[in-house]
Amino acid sequence: MFCRKCGKEIGDAAFCPFCGHPSKDEVEVIDPANSEAKKEEVKKNDEDKASGWWGVLCFFVPIVGLILFLVWMDDKPKTAKKCGIGALISVILGVVLAVVYFILIFIFGPAIFHSIGINVDVSGMVH
Repeated sequence: MFCRKCGKEIGDAAFCPFCGHPSKDEVEVIDPANSEAKKEEVKKNDEDKASGWWGVLCFFVPIVGLILFLVWMDDKPKTAKKCGIGALISVILGVVLAVVYFILIFIFGPAIFHSIGINVDVSGMVH
């Protein structure tokens, strides 16, 4: 291969060793700012080690889970996801248990009251 500018033989080199002209039209230019941004992104991903303890904390205190999810979803996406899942499971479980509780009270409540001597009809009136 020959240099396009000076005409000397350069082999397979990307640049001419004599005049410095690129041997190909497309030259990959490394942007130092971009490489620094990639290093920071890798560093940020290394810092975002999603611990299961965040999910447990957010399960027991779902409002904290929601707040941490919203605060960390851009900076620490893995940890934010753990917090969000913990809070979501807590809320869903709370709703399911509340529904089951009210169904059981509706079904077995009158029988329990009757067994202790209080008569309750379907309308909820005590006799």
